Amino acid sequence: MKKSILAALAVVVAVPAFAGTPRMDAREHHQQARIYNGIASGELTRPETRRLAAGQVHLNRVESRAKSDGVVTHRERAHLQHEANQQSRRIYRQKHDAQDRH
Repeated sequence: MKKSILAALAVVVAVPAFAGTPRMDAREHHQQARIYNGIASGELTRPETRRLAAGQVHLNRVESRAKSDGVVTHRERAHLQHEANQQSRRIYRQKHDAQDRH
């Protein structure tokens, strides 16, 4: 009985791995690098960094929800793309505003 439950759990955990979003993963890494670059250069203040980090967490949650059933539909991909575009704009605006850490 325990073996069958463990096997079922392994399948449930493994299924979301099949729903690949490699472009979104690469984009998230690139956006994270842009945030780190803004921290290192002093373009981002601490509150800005905190807000951008929260945006990245939100984007990760949206992606996890889309992958949860094992299939990322066209509509889910469009929603992910929209969220990533918004986050990208936020990063740009915060890095290029008049505020800096110096």
